[in-house]
Amino acid sequence: MRLLHTSDWHLGRSFHRESLHDAQRAFLDHLVAVVEEQRVDAVLVAGDVYDRALPGLEAVALFDDVLNRLAALDVPTVFISGNHDSARRLGVGARLIGRAGIHLRTDPGGCADPVLLADEHGPVAVYGLPYLEPTLVREGFGLERGGHAAVLGAAMDRVRADLATRPEGTRAVVLAHAFVTGGTPSDSERDIAVGGVAAVPASVFDGVHYAALGHLHGCQTLAPHLRYSGSPLAYSFSEAKQRKSTWLVDLAADGSVTAERVYCPEPRPLAPLRDTLEALLTSDTYTKDEQSWVQATLTDAARPSEPMERLRRRFPHTLQLLFDPEETPAQPSQSYAARVSGRADLEIAEGFLRHVRPGTDPDEDELDWLQAGFESVRQSSERKADLPR
Repeated sequence: MRLLHTSDWHLGRSFHRESLHDAQRAFLDHLVAVVEEQRVDAVLVAGDVYDRALPGLEAVALFDDVLNRLAALDVPTVFISGNHDSARRLGVGARLIGRAGIHLRTDPGGCADPVLLADEHGPVAVYGLPYLEPTLVREGFGLERGGHAAVLGAAMDRVRADLATRPEGTRAVVLAHAFVTGGTPSDSERDIAVGGVAAVPASVFDGVHYAALGHLHGCQTLAPHLRYSGSPLAYSFSEAKQRKSTWLVDLAADGSVTAERVYCPEPRPLAPLRDTLEALLTSDTYTKDEQSWVQATLTDAARPSEPMERLRRRFPHTLQLLFDPEETPAQPSQSYAARVSGRADLEIAEGFLRHVRPGTDPDEDELDWLQAGFESVRQSSERKADLPR
């Protein structure tokens, strides 16, 4: 059986305020084309369909369109809700939509209720485990305490118990949205540590033939049967070196897995650049990045004037500007506490002004204001100390 594993669409998300609507639509076009061209038997979407619990109308329209197109191809598709989705909203109409072969698994209580598929080698049971927030689902799994590992373990115990009742030779596939130990995160994932330690051991998924994972945005393989597809688009500059893809998974008669990556269309390259403003504006090194989405980290000792405007003349798609001056002899690599130890308050304040305005000393008026401010604070403290207690 041939499966297409994808996740973390985050429909409706922007990239540093840059709309990704067209890029997300292009990915969904690509997805449908892959399903047709590669003769995919089932599509697995491992959570975070939307970027937020209340998605905008444009995002909902994208989702509605791809549901109709997949249903028209008569290719079964299984979705689970992720930590960005509203499980209840995503699951509205699930039973009705299921008649069209689109299976929305958003109810934790239905973890052991598989979508039953079959090929010439026999049955395949596909179990959808939506994102399980420990504080919300713990009681439903009969647990008094425990975090992500405990609730996911309880859900998988139910899966294994159901699988034991199925005909011999039934192959098992699980969709889950979790942070599995050994995975590498990116900056764009929402922390799921609330409710307990976030990571769960890979052994939680023992007993199934393939686990289609979602949540981490980088495509990665934890074991031949345990993979993250990653997000189809980059959602942070930390993903600049990632090649976005889906997994085309072939599930053999004996349950063994072979998989290959299918690369997603890239709307625009990402370029995290670090240098002085002058070098960024003039060096041939950066010619290849002129049409990229740029994150520029300026290393100038003093902040240049109008840096964003100047950068955008060469890099019109500059989205983020950061400052990280290189150390100079006047900026030794000591801790702040060590540098100010034994210094008077006014001296510390003068040093702060020089730090935030490199190359510019406080003028006489600024020194007078600082001195007056410190004197006012001192007098106020003395008056409070004299009050009866």
